[in-house]
Order: sequence, then C-alpha cells, then structure tokens
Amino acid sequence: MFVRFEKNSGMVPIKTWLPSQEYIDDMCERQVANISRLPFAFHHVALMPDCHGGFGMPVGGVLATENVIIPNAVGVDIGCGMSFISTNIPVSLIREAETGQGNLIQAIIGCIMRNIPVGFAHQKEAQQCVAIDYFIDNDGSSYCIENELVDELGKGYYQIGTLGGGNHFIELQEDENGLLGLMLHSGSRNFGYKVCKFFNNKAKELNTKWYSNIPVEYDLAFLPTDTLEGKQYIAWMQLAMEFAAENRAAMMNKVKEIVFNHIEKYTDFSGIELGDEINCHHNYASLENHFGKNVWVHRKGTIMVRSGVKGIIPGAMGSYSYIVEGLGNPNSFCSASHGAGRSSSRTKARETYSVEQVMLDLREQGVFLGKQNKKDIAEECRMVYKDVEFVIEQEKDLVTPIKKLKTIGVVKG
Repeated sequence: MFVRFEKNSGMVPIKTWLPSQEYIDDMCERQVANISRLPFAFHHVALMPDCHGGFGMPVGGVLATENVIIPNAVGVDIGCGMSFISTNIPVSLIREAETGQGNLIQAIIGCIMRNIPVGFAHQKEAQQCVAIDYFIDNDGSSYCIENELVDELGKGYYQIGTLGGGNHFIELQEDENGLLGLMLHSGSRNFGYKVCKFFNNKAKELNTKWYSNIPVEYDLAFLPTDTLEGKQYIAWMQLAMEFAAENRAAMMNKVKEIVFNHIEKYTDFSGIELGDEINCHHNYASLENHFGKNVWVHRKGTIMVRSGVKGIIPGAMGSYSYIVEGLGNPNSFCSASHGAGRSSSRTKARETYSVEQVMLDLREQGVFLGKQNKKDIAEECRMVYKDVEFVIEQEKDLVTPIKKLKTIGVVKG
C-alpha cells in the first residue's frame, strides 16, 4: 500500500493497495483525484488493487462522506454482489457421471440455462419478492413519489431470480479438497439502474440550483442526507440492495435444486451437506462509524470485510476465486477488492481475442461454458482481467484467504 498526499492541494490522502502509481490506469487516476477533492470527502480515499475507471468514481474505490450521498459513487447496479455455498459433493463424481447431455457438469449447466433467465430475459410470470412487498407496505406512502420508479416496482416481480449479462455469472467450482462449490454474481438488474439514473439526474438538477462548486465533469452530483431527495435515494438504494440479495438467494436456491436433483438421478451419492453460505454486496453505501465519526461509506466494486466477516473475491472466467475472512483494517474503511478487476476495455477485448481463442482457452482449462450467444464472449475472458493472485497478494493486510476455488462450469448472460 502506498499513500498519495499533496499538501495544500485540497485533496484528502489517497491510500492505494498497489505497488506503485504505474499500476493505475489514466481514467482511474483522474477519477480518484476528483473524489479526493470533494469538500465532503472524509479522512482519506481508499483504492483497492482491482481498481479501474468507472462512471464518476473508479471501480474498486472507497469514499466516506459527511452528511451527503452520491448516487454515481454507488453506481448503476446497486447491490451487485456475490453469493457462494460449499458442498461435500466430490467434483470427480460429477466429472465422471454420464447423462444424455454429456457428463454431469454439462447437464447441470444446460439445466441452469433452461431454468434461470439470463441477459435481457425476465421471468414469464410474476415471482414472489419480499423486498418489494415490504417496501410497498411500509415505505411506499413516503417514497413512492415518481411514476418513473413506481412503475419499476411492478417490473421487479419479473426480474427477481434472473442473472443478467456482462460480468454476471453462475459457476460450478472445485475447492482445494476436490469438493463442489456454487458461486454466482448478480445484482439488482434494471431496477437498480433506474434508481441510480433517476436520482443522479435529480442530484444534477439540485446541484445546479444550489450553485454547487463540484465540477460538472466529475459526474459526482450529490444529495445531502437530511433533504427529502437524499432520504428518498437512501430508501430506494436500500430497496435495490435487498432486492439484489433476494435475487441472488432465489437463483442460488434454484441452482441447489438443480444440482441436488442431478446428483440423485445420476449418482449413488447421498447425504449432501452444505456450508460457508455467503451473500454480500459490492456496490452500495452504508452509514458506518470510522475514525470517530458516522459517515456514509460508498463502496463501488469493493466488499465490506470487518474483522471475522467472510467475503468473496472472484477471479475471471476460467480462473480462480477466493473466499476470504476480513481483518477489519481501518485504513481501507474495512473494505477489500471485489474481484480481479478489468485490465482491458470490452471493446479492446473483442478486438484482441476471437471467439475461437476464448473457447479454446476454456477447453484447455477444463471449463464447460453455458452461453446462448458467444459473439461477445471475449469481453469476459480471463486474459482481459488482472491476475487474481496478484490482487490477493496486495491486500493481505485486509483479508486472509480461507478457500481457493477453480471454475469447472460457468453460465454467462
């Protein structure tokens, strides 16, 4: 970790978990400098080893603020995060068992694709959603003020239990003891996007009205938390977080059901046991106490890892992922990276790697891929992400790795 601090510059210190400045891309460097100049930035800014440029605030950034909240510092996929559960099922068993659709890994991947909507697909029928029900029954009268967002509540019932696209995934993984783990990455779908877009636009309007001195090009419009608009954003953000967590739980339940049914049908294995169940966000803001003050900690592409708290740091598709335990380091506001982090843009990835190259790489890695349209698969290949081993090594003062997992099958949107 190194610290950048320019006295009399108006910037709070920037603490970065990388060997040197050279590891930071230009967009990320510009954005982290911007957030460090915000008049309400508290104490310092933290930058994780998987950092790269985003919208307004870099992905892999941690910003604490006093009395304001910034929609773009949370991001468009509010509540995006990871879910994981370990099992006692030997991976050798599902590699060797044959079905009418190939081995058991292939059959499970195919069944997941048929039963969990991916990409832009939604549920054909409305699903139960506790988060939306509760919001309507308890908070709706106070916060359902705009038709643009009220309409999204109804749509949310058709988005719950769906994966999405981009870097979201469902994976079958093998741990160091040869046992099966189930991991997925998803968020609040279009619901969170609409919440962020609405309140970012609202913040821009109000900041103009207030003659805010935050440069427009920063794209970091803010809402004071004691205003009606600030309270409304917090309520909708928290709804999106709860929706995202419930979305992951619904998908994980379906994945477990599919795996268990296939194990029962095609093997003699019995006595399935589960453990290490984790469901955590990495795009959100929360009110926390740090360095003697209650502040809003914005984690954009970072996880909360207080002492003893377990988290998930996935690698790229076909690579390794880690389950970690937090060390509660105050210098990172008790945060750590959320993954390997992109090293190349999606456009650059498509220009550099062909579909055939990526498919060959996955085959050589022993990974079974489930994806309806493979033309954009290069965007998510492991070659356009940072090395997760490097990322983990940079943050050994933030987390302790407790489980290492290798991808054996993956479903992508």
